[in-house]
Amino acid sequence: MTAWPSPEVWVAIVVIAAGTFSARAGFLWVADRLMALPADLRIALRMVPAATMAALTLPALLRPGGVWDPFGPRAIAGLVAAVVAWRTRSALATVLVGLAAVALLEAVMG
Repeated sequence: MTAWPSPEVWVAIVVIAAGTFSARAGFLWVADRLMALPADLRIALRMVPAATMAALTLPALLRPGGVWDPFGPRAIAGLVAAVVAWRTRSALATVLVGLAAVALLEAVMG
């Protein structure tokens, strides 16, 4: 039979939960004030998701395994996915075509 954790553990759990809750609730509480941002800053903030996605995916496409490979199957699949994204403007189509292209090109090119 397992024993209940000591009171210090419960205090730590409650303090961490309260901190997490207050951090998230605090953002929601001031979210209405964020709408008063200058127009230029709001436009710049709209670019953050695309920049984050590029920062996460480009190293995986151009340096798989830490080796520079700009003409490898992943880089070519990334170009195919970029064209699909540009033409369709559909995130789902881009992901599906990109995954299919990676699988096909890695099977063919090794």
